[in-house]
Amino acid sequence: MPTLDERHAAAQTALNAAGQSHVLAHYDALTEAQRTALLAEVEGIDWPEVTRLIETHVKQKPVFAIPEGLEPAPWYPHTPPDRDKPRYAQARTHGETLIAEGKVAAFTVAGGQGTRLGWDGPKGTFPATPIRGLPLFACFAEYLQKAEEKYGAPVPWYVMTSPINDAPTRAFFEEHHHFGLDPANVMIFPQAMMPAIDMATHRVLLKSPHALALSPNGHGGSLKALWTSGAIADMKKRGVEQISYSQVDNPIVRMLDPLFIGLHALDHAQMSSKMLPKAFPKEKLGNFCLVKGKMTVIEYSNLPDALAEQRTDDGELRFRAGSIALHAIRTDFVETLNTGADGFSLPFNRAEKKVAHWDHAAQQTVTPDTPNAVKLETFVFDALPMTDASIIYETDRVDEFGPIKNADVPGTVETDSPASSKQLQTERAARWLESRGVTVPRTADGVVDATLEIKQTTAIYPEDLAEIDLPNAVAAGSELLL
Repeated sequence: MPTLDERHAAAQTALNAAGQSHVLAHYDALTEAQRTALLAEVEGIDWPEVTRLIETHVKQKPVFAIPEGLEPAPWYPHTPPDRDKPRYAQARTHGETLIAEGKVAAFTVAGGQGTRLGWDGPKGTFPATPIRGLPLFACFAEYLQKAEEKYGAPVPWYVMTSPINDAPTRAFFEEHHHFGLDPANVMIFPQAMMPAIDMATHRVLLKSPHALALSPNGHGGSLKALWTSGAIADMKKRGVEQISYSQVDNPIVRMLDPLFIGLHALDHAQMSSKMLPKAFPKEKLGNFCLVKGKMTVIEYSNLPDALAEQRTDDGELRFRAGSIALHAIRTDFVETLNTGADGFSLPFNRAEKKVAHWDHAAQQTVTPDTPNAVKLETFVFDALPMTDASIIYETDRVDEFGPIKNADVPGTVETDSPASSKQLQTERAARWLESRGVTVPRTADGVVDATLEIKQTTAIYPEDLAEIDLPNAVAAGSELLL
C-alpha cells in the first residue's frame, strides 16, 4: 500500500497534467485525516476525462441537433387489443416465472439528498405515504416483502447511493432492521462523483480547503457502478438475468412488474422502458423516439415545439410516449457495456448550477446568487441506442407514477410534491377499493373525500385485496389504512 507521501506525489502529478494543481494548494496546512480524505477524492476522479470535458462541455456549450429521420417509437399499450391478449397473458406468466425462479433483481437509484424537499437526509428516508408517513425506502421494502410472499422466492435488492449519502443510508437500513428484509439480500453501494467546474476559470471548485465540490455523476453512472461495485458479479452468482430499475422518488412504483418484465424478456430486449402518454405537448418528460431504428430519448427541452405539438389523424400527440425512468435491463447487457474493447462511457450532459465554493482570496466559503459552475452528469436512457433490441410498455399514471421531487407550497398542490403524491396514492387506493365493490366518497368534482392508504404488504395489485376483509363503504372525511 502506498504511503501518504507517495499518494500525494501521484495526485500532484495527475492534477498538474490536468491544469488543476490548485486543488492541493492548502495541503501543507491540513491535518493527516484531512489530507487522507482529500487524496481519496482526487484519486476517485478520472482527470484526463475531466480535462476532455472542460474542452467540450465547459469552454463551450454542446449544441443539440435533432437527428434526421426522427420518428415516434412504438409501444405496447397498457390495455391490449383483443388480438394481443394471449401475448400479454403469456408475458405475464413468463415474468412471474422469472421472479419465482429468482432471476429478477430490484435496483433502486438513490444517490440524492432531500434538499429540494427541505429534508435533511437521503431522499429515500423522506416520509411519503398519506397516513403512516412511511419513508420511501420502507415503501419499496414493503413491495418486495409482498412480492416474495406472492411469488415464493427471495428478491435481491440493490441500492445505489452516492458518497454524500452512503453512510446515512446504510445507518437508516440498520436502524430499521432492513425493514424486515433479509440483509443478505440487500446490497448498498455508491456511485462515482464528478467535480463542479467554474464557468469563468475552468478550474474545478473546492468545497473547503480539504474537499472538492463534488456531485453524483448522474443516474447513467448506475450502469458503471453496477459493474465496479461487484453487484453484477453478485447477480451472476445468484442466477439473476433481469434487473428492474427505478429511482428513489416514486413511492408507488412497481418494483417488479411481471407483465413488463415478461414482454421485455420474450422480445429478447436488452434494455426496455415504461412510458406514460404525455398530458400535454411540453410536459417535462423525455420523448421516446426511433433514430435509424435505434431507441432514443430526446429530452423535452430539446424537442422542437413543431414536433412536440404534432398530432395524428385521431388528434393524439404524435410524440406522446414520455419517459418516467423505469427500465428492465438484462444483466449481460450491463456486463457487455463494461467489458467491451472500447470501454464504456455514456455521453455527459452540461448543467449550469449555483455551487457554493471555497474562495482562496477571501478565505471563506462563498455562495453565489447566480449559476457559476458546470455540473456534468450522464443519463441512463442514453444506453438505449446501444441496444440491439428495446421495447416500451405503457403504464398507468395513477397506478404507478406518484413521484416526490418538489417541496410543498402552502395553499397549493405543487406538481410532483409530497401533497400531490399523497393525493395520487389516495386516488389509487380508492380505485382499487371501488374495483372490489367498496363505496368510496367523492366530491362533486370527483376527488376522493377521505384519506386512504393501502400497505404494499397488503396489496401490490387490486386483486390482492380479495385476500382481506374490506368495509362496504368508506366514511366521508375519514382515514382508512389497510
